[in-house]
Amino acid sequence: MLTDMQAAGAWSTYQPNRRNSDSPRETRAFPLERRWRQPGQRTGTASDDIAISRWTCAQTGITHEEATTPIDRYFFAIALKTTRVKLTRGRHTIFDGVMPAGSLYIGAPSQQLSAQFHAPCDFLHFHVSASSYFPPLRPGAGSASHEGLNDLILLRDPFAEQLAKALTERGHSADREFARCIGKTLAMHLARRELPHARVNALPKWRLRRVEEYVGTHFDHCISLSELAKVAGLSRMHFAAQFRAATGYRPREYLLHQRIERAKSLLSNTDTALAEVALIVGFCTQAHFSTVFKRITGDTPARWRCTSRNASASSRLTGADPASTSKTMSRVLPVDFA
Repeated sequence: MLTDMQAAGAWSTYQPNRRNSDSPRETRAFPLERRWRQPGQRTGTASDDIAISRWTCAQTGITHEEATTPIDRYFFAIALKTTRVKLTRGRHTIFDGVMPAGSLYIGAPSQQLSAQFHAPCDFLHFHVSASSYFPPLRPGAGSASHEGLNDLILLRDPFAEQLAKALTERGHSADREFARCIGKTLAMHLARRELPHARVNALPKWRLRRVEEYVGTHFDHCISLSELAKVAGLSRMHFAAQFRAATGYRPREYLLHQRIERAKSLLSNTDTALAEVALIVGFCTQAHFSTVFKRITGDTPARWRCTSRNASASSRLTGADPASTSKTMSRVLPVDFA
């Protein structure tokens, strides 16, 4: 099941490198997983109703993982960086595509899940007591059911994003009580969410490829939503809904985030002027580019470039490896929708 929680925008969190990821400061509140979805020693005691852990993988090739949710636990995962992943159960594909930063996945108790990571990833995992936060439904109650919450991917839930961001910031990650409060708040938030009323099928891969190829060929042209819908062989309404299910964004939202991701790469690795960067990534003016960039990242392009370069310089001085830039969303969609 795939839906959009009407988020304001994606965000990026601090990405630990291999040298400092095992430091006590980073792992006191919650451990780094040695195996996917296996938190190891849980925070507090064995009877804790919330256990938090973090899964990071720097491999660029395909990584296969498999796990089963405990009989008494729900499983929440929040993507801390954009990645490409395929989630399956047996022959049933739950999700296959680019998962933006901030994506939230929920799994019910006693459910097996397989994952194929096609790019480096970083996830925050919450292992939540089912009896404490998801009691059996009363007749007529509006709370989420076990069946409805299983395999639910709530893309870009703004409140969940902010909770994860707060938890992974330096200074907060070392506070165990703070981490437990964040976990409990997230569990109560999700237990009270209204489930979507209808399922929308994701845009099939072959249709999505046709759209991507068309956009790549007409890179410098203004392409309308109707034009892309025609390429996909669907009506505007069906294309927009299925595209949103496949990518987690409305077409224009996806476009803007793709442009900003490409702009980040240019700002970090080149001395290209801001006005030229704006034109390269598909914005008509530097002013519009700066407005969108600040809305999505929380900073202006010039300040973001300065901060990024200072961080890289600091990493070189200390001998640490700079965090690698994600390449999972390398295609840019320079499309303007009405």
